[in-house]
Amino acid sequence: MHIALTEFARGKLFRKAANRGLQGTNPDDFLAHINTSSPLAVLDGYAPFCTLHVHANWTDTPVSAVPITDANRHMLHSAYEARSDDELPVLVRWFEGVTPPRADYLLVILYDREQLQREGDAVDADWGVVGCLATAEPAETPMAPITMLRNALGVDEGGSGVAIDRDAYAASVAFWDTHANWR
Repeated sequence: MHIALTEFARGKLFRKAANRGLQGTNPDDFLAHINTSSPLAVLDGYAPFCTLHVHANWTDTPVSAVPITDANRHMLHSAYEARSDDELPVLVRWFEGVTPPRADYLLVILYDREQLQREGDAVDADWGVVGCLATAEPAETPMAPITMLRNALGVDEGGSGVAIDRDAYAASVAFWDTHANWR
């Protein structure tokens, strides 16, 4: 199996801004590692075209999500943002000023070649990286509710075209009500 890096993931995972995306690696080294190292586990994704490869974290990347507590609630920020010029801005929230611990695992999110072609981010490989979760456990962090909504809107709105699963959405809300990303 050959894995490539999508343009979407390249911009998201290897940002120039400090403390954003993967830390202590670059696109070439990241791809070399995931193409030559067997994952610890392979998890089913949210749709048939999606899979997650669980790797021990070989980078300096901290966990992506931090629990919200009374001690850090005042560090939460929010704004309307779009991931690209083609997408509608949505409300997002994040911490500023927290120092998250180093992640123990990286869960590489992969889409198959056919789905990536439908979404206009074709790769010359079997699978393409669309994201990476940095976690303390070898388990998937629930997809954010807004990502589920965007996916349900379809490819034209930056999603995948997968309908919302109400149970998965409820689990997502329960997690993200008590956690936030950081910057």
